[in-house]
Amino acid sequence: MVTIRLATPFDLVNMQHCNLLCLPENYQMKYYFYHGLSWPQMSFVAEDEHSGKIVGYVLAKMEEDPDDVPHGHITSLAVKRSYRRAGLARKLMDQSARAMVESFGAQYVSLHVRVSNRAALSLYRDNLGFQISEVESRYYGDGEDAYAMKRDLTTFLKSCEDQEKKLEQEFAKLTLGKEDAAVIGRWESVN
Repeated sequence: MVTIRLATPFDLVNMQHCNLLCLPENYQMKYYFYHGLSWPQMSFVAEDEHSGKIVGYVLAKMEEDPDDVPHGHITSLAVKRSYRRAGLARKLMDQSARAMVESFGAQYVSLHVRVSNRAALSLYRDNLGFQISEVESRYYGDGEDAYAMKRDLTTFLKSCEDQEKKLEQEFAKLTLGKEDAAVIGRWESVN
């Protein structure tokens, strides 16, 4: 089983290791520390509970442009190959987006992705609702172009709260029985 949790300073070395295994863009350790110390509530890890190993992470920050609305930026997202296609990347991204909204009032989140990275593009566009805002020519060190992408977060927190409420109601039905769940549902609609 894999758990998504907030990254700690003790995870930064393992996040960097995961990055080195998964991505062609690599960062020095000071960059991980900068993110971890400046925005400790925004980066998350996927941890294999059996082995205790970090199998994925999202490294995120807030952009500090005073002329723009508050918005976050995904610096890096990686999931080890043997753990892919299990929804971990989506969970990591959603946790980070929620932290951006709750902690900083972020209106949107941005990221860059290689134009050749079809799997990541599909995740961002088709599953997470990112839209391409522009193409940045020769963005990467090897000269490849990047899509600059944005995801609107203005309704994100409300949809998370609605989903949590629905899960709570389903859980109540399973644990309390139908009559008790109906009473709780009526009480919640009054309050």
